[in-house]
Amino acid sequence: MNTLWDYFWPILGAGLLSGVIAGVVAFRVPRGHSKEDLDGKDAILATWRRRRILSLAAGVGAALAATALWHGPGGAADRLATRIERDAEVTLIHYEMAQISARLHRGPLTRRLILTGPADDFQREQLALTMETLPGVGSARWAPASAGMPLILEGAGAALLGFLFGLLLAYLAELHRRYNAQWNW
Repeated sequence: MNTLWDYFWPILGAGLLSGVIAGVVAFRVPRGHSKEDLDGKDAILATWRRRRILSLAAGVGAALAATALWHGPGGAADRLATRIERDAEVTLIHYEMAQISARLHRGPLTRRLILTGPADDFQREQLALTMETLPGVGSARWAPASAGMPLILEGAGAALLGFLFGLLLAYLAELHRRYNAQWNW
């Protein structure tokens, strides 16, 4: 298992879905009008622009809400943190360094692994490098100097990326629909 499948893939999918739905609503030209017909009709054009902005904002809001629900009440962040800390503990036991502990930085949760315990300089350097190779770990440090990027922000970035890809798919589908609409023999 890796972090992409465990944590980010459902968020990316939720962003994609909300992007497609918001894009279908936002890019659809009002029924009975072409885009060229709307140039002279300011009231219809203003309504169409307002609907477009509202649907895009609702789509972004839905993607970010899905991210927050997956991260917190969905329990994905806790599952990811538990798995990373368990893998770090197994690695420490394998290297016979049971007196050293490894925990993810919390408050907010990040992918930075904080190591504590007695070790010499060589062990500290090599153990930090070894811990950084664990799946899901962004970095490993001995002192909690800076927290790094919170996991929820990484998830929000993935959701927005999925949202933008969904918008692209919806835009391409609308272009295809408009192109086929000219062939009404």
